[in-house]
Amino acid sequence: MSKPSVRRQAEYVPLTKEQFRERFYARFYDPAFDEVRAELEQVFEKAWDGYIVYRKSPRAKPAGPGFADPGQKLPVEWLEARARIDAAEKRQKDPRSASRILIVNGSTRSEHTCPGEISKTRRLAQAAQKTIAALPGYEVDFLDISTLADEPWKVIHPCKACVSTSMPLCHWPCSCYPNHALGQTNDWMAEIYPRWTAAHGVFILCPVHWYQAPASLKLMIDRLVCADGGNPDPTTTEGKNPALAKELELKGWGYPKHLAGRAFAVVAHGDAAGPENLRRMLADWLTDIGMIQAGPSAALDTWIGWYRPYATSHEDLDADEDIFVQVQNAALSLANMVAQIRGGAYQAPDQGLHNPREK
Repeated sequence: MSKPSVRRQAEYVPLTKEQFRERFYARFYDPAFDEVRAELEQVFEKAWDGYIVYRKSPRAKPAGPGFADPGQKLPVEWLEARARIDAAEKRQKDPRSASRILIVNGSTRSEHTCPGEISKTRRLAQAAQKTIAALPGYEVDFLDISTLADEPWKVIHPCKACVSTSMPLCHWPCSCYPNHALGQTNDWMAEIYPRWTAAHGVFILCPVHWYQAPASLKLMIDRLVCADGGNPDPTTTEGKNPALAKELELKGWGYPKHLAGRAFAVVAHGDAAGPENLRRMLADWLTDIGMIQAGPSAALDTWIGWYRPYATSHEDLDADEDIFVQVQNAALSLANMVAQIRGGAYQAPDQGLHNPREK
């Protein structure tokens, strides 16, 4: 097979200095910054230089032992994230460690910014947290997506779909960020990857936003694509060299599933339409990356205040005690599945089978 081409269409056109200036100073719109305008101008010049020269990863060091090219320099931040993942993986596989359940509050609503009220999802997630925390030998890691809305400069940057160019170009963990040349920093995923890795089970609870998952949750889901077949060694592709990545994939790629074998539960809820489809999509995604549904009780789609006023939706949740029982059952099913997996009682029925359509 001939080498596939790297498709490009147009030369990159950077922002002008004035365009860059406008975006830079937008963050300092508050008049309180006027008195340090001279200092900001000096910072602006440094930022402009980093952008136009394109210093994506200004701090790098040799990859070290365990990489295909130990002498090749990799971003310090990526190496640190990789080390945290390795430590989390080691702890997760330690039979003496407590069983850890990652509970994901997938709603962006926060009482600390607009809209000024907690989400119903958060209340359900807290019920799951309480159920798991009461079990001996279990611990809970509560991942609260709503902090994206109420913490300054905390972001999950969008997936750039490197995997669609070539699977080995998608690094585990993601190496697209931070990009200091473009000011794409404070990427929360550097912390989130080790938290997923450390978990023995994951419980995602989320509302329907226009028939889909909330955009903030979807950002995390997209960025977890590197957990499903991602390349743990960027030196094999000399960083982000698409031609090398294509060549490597065509030689035969193993599609390592970095989160496989963990258990999961999902709850999707709505008020008019969409929770059934969302529950299926979440369960399909988690199954595709090699995780194991904790039985029928661990996948729930439900309604809260179906076609009733939004203003009284918390009262509707108060009145529906069955939902809390169902969430508790999902949490207990998840804990039981984790116990079976860790104890060796669970055996996948398709264990050892070869998938001829790996992707």
